[in-house]
Amino acid sequence: MKVAAEKVNFDVESIRKDFPILSRTVNGKPLVYFDNAATSQTPQQVIDAITDYYTRYNANIHRGVHTLSQEATDAYEQARIKIQKHFNAAKAHEIIFTAGTTHAINLVANGFASLLKKGDEIIVSALEHHSNIVPWQMLCERTGAVLKVIPMNEDGSLKMADYEAFLSKKTKLVFVNHVSNALGTVNPIKEIIEKAHSVDAAVLIDGAQAAPHIKADVQELDADFYVVSAHKMCGPTGVGMLYGKEKWLKELPPYQGGGEMIATVTFEKTTYADLPHKFEAGTPNICGGIAFGAALDYMNSIGFDNIAAYEQELLEYATEKLLEIEDLKIYGLSKEKTAVISFNIGEIHPYDIGTIIDKLGIAVRTGHHCAQPVMDFYKIPGTVRASFAFYNTKEEIDIFVEAVKRAKNMLS
Repeated sequence: MKVAAEKVNFDVESIRKDFPILSRTVNGKPLVYFDNAATSQTPQQVIDAITDYYTRYNANIHRGVHTLSQEATDAYEQARIKIQKHFNAAKAHEIIFTAGTTHAINLVANGFASLLKKGDEIIVSALEHHSNIVPWQMLCERTGAVLKVIPMNEDGSLKMADYEAFLSKKTKLVFVNHVSNALGTVNPIKEIIEKAHSVDAAVLIDGAQAAPHIKADVQELDADFYVVSAHKMCGPTGVGMLYGKEKWLKELPPYQGGGEMIATVTFEKTTYADLPHKFEAGTPNICGGIAFGAALDYMNSIGFDNIAAYEQELLEYATEKLLEIEDLKIYGLSKEKTAVISFNIGEIHPYDIGTIIDKLGIAVRTGHHCAQPVMDFYKIPGTVRASFAFYNTKEEIDIFVEAVKRAKNMLS
């Protein structure tokens, strides 16, 4: 854990008014939403952008000369530029709209199937979400490449010495999450990228869990690929982005064929469109892309430094309060982590705790969090995961802690 930060001057009550869902009740109790690592809530400003698209200029993009199509195209491409600037990509065409992080990872994995050969090595970490494990296992099955796994320490950090030992001229790809969805661990990705590049390996960073908390600079990190889902950062579901260095995006083959991704089509031969359209076959989630841009506008209006400082305060407060509960164990206590707490109490199954506190209006995630290897490492079936966002409060944490105590008493 970090040293306690100074109290942040943060007008959370004003921010909460932007989120309509936070005013509802669940089972007769005010909603306490602590499942932000699964999906964040959506502010009215983003909802308004969605409504505005469908009520004023709903049309297909890029192919129309009529006014609505041009307006939709302009708004969609402006959203791409917002994403480019937010992540500091060198060029707008290095931003590929996807259906989310999983889609983006599979796009890259599919592309590398034509570049790898038997005996090549790829590296993932023990902290990965299934979406950053399974596509690479499938890639190995297709190519004969060998998958190596960076092991983890008890505190949820990675064994970096083992990672260095894995690296060789056989290493072609490294895939690591920026932040663990199960534990909140912030990985040393700049160091991971530098060491991978020393053996000429490409690196994909899964930024899904980092993006709501950390404003990543892909050029400063020197990442080859960085992937994100909008629904983790106040945007809609079903849309995300793949950042890729231009040189890699030009080298990888298209992931899907169809409209939009072509330059010319005959029955004898098809040529492909330039970036970014080469990877954006078919009609995209136009509204989703526009709303993604609106979500970035909203979060940047608050400021990511402000968000990070306030969430750190929530994390420290909740950690202190929860550890007062007898037999409660927190998994993932690395020095660098985001506002996620995974825990169990004695032999009580996490699902039972989650079910009881739901009756009290509290939303948390229970289970393996699509990170079964992490749970296997700790020899547990899963955890209760409470994940906080900048619109949560210490008062909500107090309600949550009392509910957990109540559940413990009922289940002991």
